[in-house]
Amino acid sequence: MGEGLGAGALLLQTVLRTGSLQGLPTIAVAISAVFCFSGSTDIPHSAVMSQVIAIVGRPNVGKSALFNRIVRKRIAIVHDEPGVTRDRMLIEAEWHGRPFTLVDTGGIGLRRGEKSEDAITSAAMDQVSLALESASVLLFVVNVQEGLLPLDQEVASRLHASGKTILVVANKADHAGYDGDAEPLAALGFDRIFPVSAIHGRGIENLMRAAMAGLPESLETNECEEPTPEENAALKLAIVGRPNVGKSSIINAFAQSERVIVSPIAGTTRDSVDVPIEIENEGQRHAYVLIDTAGIRKKRRVADSVEFFSVKRAEDSIERCDIAIHVMDAQCGVTVQDKKIAGKIVEAKKACILVVNKWDLYEKSIAEARDEIQGSVNKKRSTSKWLTSLSDFGQWVQEQLFFMDYAPVIFTSAESGFHLDRLLEAIRFVADQLKQQIPTSLLNRTLHDAVNHRQPVSKQGTRLKFYYATQVRQVPPTFRMFINRRDLFSDQYTKYLAGQMRKAFGYEGCPVIFEPRSRPKAVESIRSRKPPQKKTVRKRVESEAQTPARGQTKAAAKPGSATPSRSKKASRTKSRTAGGRSKAGGRKKR
Repeated sequence: MGEGLGAGALLLQTVLRTGSLQGLPTIAVAISAVFCFSGSTDIPHSAVMSQVIAIVGRPNVGKSALFNRIVRKRIAIVHDEPGVTRDRMLIEAEWHGRPFTLVDTGGIGLRRGEKSEDAITSAAMDQVSLALESASVLLFVVNVQEGLLPLDQEVASRLHASGKTILVVANKADHAGYDGDAEPLAALGFDRIFPVSAIHGRGIENLMRAAMAGLPESLETNECEEPTPEENAALKLAIVGRPNVGKSSIINAFAQSERVIVSPIAGTTRDSVDVPIEIENEGQRHAYVLIDTAGIRKKRRVADSVEFFSVKRAEDSIERCDIAIHVMDAQCGVTVQDKKIAGKIVEAKKACILVVNKWDLYEKSIAEARDEIQGSVNKKRSTSKWLTSLSDFGQWVQEQLFFMDYAPVIFTSAESGFHLDRLLEAIRFVADQLKQQIPTSLLNRTLHDAVNHRQPVSKQGTRLKFYYATQVRQVPPTFRMFINRRDLFSDQYTKYLAGQMRKAFGYEGCPVIFEPRSRPKAVESIRSRKPPQKKTVRKRVESEAQTPARGQTKAAAKPGSATPSRSKKASRTKSRTAGGRSKAGGRKKR
């Protein structure tokens, strides 16, 4: 820890000496004005759960493949390596119109009372225990091709003690020849055994019919109450960043429970885990879906296929989220990989909030460096400005991520709960900005003034004429503009118009998208009209066909006439040349 703090202090001194401050940005001022409020960091919440079906079993028996088959999506990572799944994965699904919650768990690889020295394995077992307690129906998955193993019997003894409805799934029964191999599984002590193949989809219908019948009948009345679209519209927040920056810790702090596994080992999270929560604020309940993602490393450092698919799931989470929360490490600062992740968010056209986590570890270094720098400044009597406040550091972060300078910067500590309330307020603020519907008259007035104030650069000296604009989409804010020439609309001019829109309507943390379109002319100009050309091509071709070629008689040019032999042609040519010479010689004598 001492080495980390020393590196942080060294980084701080480097930043303080190279940073330049010439006033605070408008976004930092807005953050200070909007997000500064007193309140407890205890966040009330409740998870919205329906009837629960959990998939359990020992490692590497096909639980994640069965999970993907039931939900009809490739959500969980399926791999031959045992122990790929670690966190509990929950998803709201339905079967023939009946909703339920499906839970995928990690493999039970420890006997009862046995403890592992690996912190991740122990945490994964705790996640399995929570799934066993919350589920109404348990799908006990066994590999029918490998037969009954001692670890399967250990899992069966645990499930007998739970008292839940248990269905034995004899997985990897790819054809009917494996159905007879499922009979020895009756030694586990369960009545109902279903031979299935999660990869090929064989036997899934019978399994799910029995599973849905085992769910409590009292909860079925909730499906008659159709929720309104406002209740269903839970805001999706993707927590993305490099490995080991505190993404899972922030989710556990919001959920107030050990919802996902947290460890100091980089690469702990593999699957993208959706965590639905509800947060109450001033008497109103707000629904969110927190998406915990794997750390995104450089491509050349991706070691195996499991990490490759983990990174791919994280990138897909950026595509399907409403707001991306980009988490960075305070001790490392803004790295090159942080900029690449921010570039992925910009390419996906998603709203973003920049979070600098682990600020509690960095705050001590700041205090020490601040005293040291203050003493050196007093000795040298320097008038240069130094980074000594959160606003100054926020401006420095925005300068490093200059292409995302519209995103607010929040400094937090998931371990101590520092500024988590401000992060929630930032989320609500950016979400309200996304819901804006700009009146057409006000939009056209703002863009008309912006175009008249500054024209785009043109080599031909052509001026941009703005005709009309309208908002075609709210998320992300998209505006369609009708102009005279599309080629005048450059990237620099798009950034200028986006800045003018943010000055007028806010849009902090939101990308502003423009769709320029050239308006076609309704009536063609008289000067641009060309006189119609006469069609003389056909006559010219006919005249060329009738005219005999050089050295060819008219009789030979006619179709059907006999072609003279080569000797006759040669004699006629000699006679003509001889006659021409004689005439020329006679004229000269005269």
